This record gives sequence, structure tokens and C-alpha cells, in this order.
Amino acid sequence: MNDFYEDEGFDALQKLLDGYDIKEEAVLAGLEKGAEQFAADIRKLPKPRSQIAKAGYTHLLDTVTHKHTNKDVEVGWGKYYGPMVEHGTTKMRGVSHIQPTFERNKEKYYKIMTQNIFRR
Repeated sequence: MNDFYEDEGFDALQKLLDGYDIKEEAVLAGLEKGAEQFAADIRKLPKPRSQIAKAGYTHLLDTVTHKHTNKDVEVGWGKYYGPMVEHGTTKMRGVSHIQPTFERNKEKYYKIMTQNIFRR
């Protein structure tokens, strides 16, 4: 996967949890559950009809997923141009879908993460 988007919300929760005596594995597992739901919500967004009809084409929103690295959980695109679509370039305006979806549903993600962290 390329160009993963690190959202401040997941980082803020992780910093908050650093003050508790919780095993790191539990925190990462909770963050991963929240990221999993976030990526699933992105993939459910309405997709504009594409002019590309060739075999093997995958819509950008269908490539959004999460990954767990050493001590971090990231959500991002499986296509290199995801950040360009999200944030825009010098030649095109961005079409944001990651940030609005997170802001709209952040309480749901926080709830999923904290439930998974504290149930261990």
C-alpha cells in the first residue's frame, strides 16, 4: 500500500492512553479495530461512475484499508494517487473523503477502540 494517511484522531487517542497502565498490544489491537471500521466506512461511500471499464480496474475508494506497522496503525489508499485526490494538486482541487468521514463518525471509532482496549 502506498501513501498512508495518518489521522490526528487515532494519534490523539493513543497519546491519551499512554497515561494508563495498559499493555501496548491492547492499545494497538484497539486502534486496529477502529481503523478497520474507518476503512470499511470509506469503502461504503458512494462511488461516482467511472469512465474506466477495463478489466482489473478498482475504484480508489475500494482500495482504502488499514495496516499495522511496528507501533502504529495507519489508514490509507492502495493507489499512489489517493493523497492527490484527497488534498488536491496545483492543477486540481481536492475531493476529500477521508477527513470528512472520520469527523462525521469519530465518536463511533473512539467507542470501538476504547471498548477493545479496556476489555482486555
